[in-house]
Amino acid sequence: MAEPGVAVTVTDRIGRITMNNPPANVLTRSVLERLDRVLGELEADKRLAALVLTGEGRFFCAGADIKELAQVNSAHTGSDLAGRGQALLNRIERFDKPIIAAINGPCLGGGLELAMACHIRIAAAGATLGLPEITLGLIPGFGGTQRLPRIIGPSRAAEMILTGEAVTAEQALDLGLVNRIVPATEVVKEATAVAAKIASKGRHAVQAALRAIRTGLDSPMAEGLAREAELFGALCETADKKEGVQAFLEKRPPKFSEE
Repeated sequence: MAEPGVAVTVTDRIGRITMNNPPANVLTRSVLERLDRVLGELEADKRLAALVLTGEGRFFCAGADIKELAQVNSAHTGSDLAGRGQALLNRIERFDKPIIAAINGPCLGGGLELAMACHIRIAAAGATLGLPEITLGLIPGFGGTQRLPRIIGPSRAAEMILTGEAVTAEQALDLGLVNRIVPATEVVKEATAVAAKIASKGRHAVQAALRAIRTGLDSPMAEGLAREAELFGALCETADKKEGVQAFLEKRPPKFSEE
């Protein structure tokens, strides 16, 4: 499956989404629409256990298309654009299959907002990450003002957002913005290896873990704990739980169902 702007490959239960809108993989309206359609198709594909999201060439994603942005001159159209982007990134964040961002190069503006919506982020050495919208007289509109403070803390997020300055991959690792750094030539391979490790686990448990984490981030602690207990209980009735426990007792690798 391939379209201008977005390409998808599937290998061994792992899907790879590659943004290929050269030279900087900017998020035009059409790219956002295609990405939304692709996510719908991959969400329905029961073969898939995990996804890797990356960029073609030397950029991960440089953010919004400035030429398109120049045509947005009213509060209504601006709010509509932000709302559409937020809806797509919310979909990524709430995906029942883990999505790993393989940040292969500069990751800026909407590109960083896209990466922050992913469940895990692996960066290439030398990549830069930032939210430069303030330099355009704007603020991040695809969730950056909300996700960045939750990931790295409000004070550090305020500095990045208010100065518009990018951080290096190494600084991003120190901030907790990315999970790990690898050589640029290895970033997709590393993300795929993490995806494969997750894919080897029980599908129901992976989905439950993602749902529990998301509830905890969106709700007070008491609600998060209640949801965790509910999901834990439901898993106790699955074949995967029985297989996992039995395999542990028999000192062998578990064979989880792919269904």
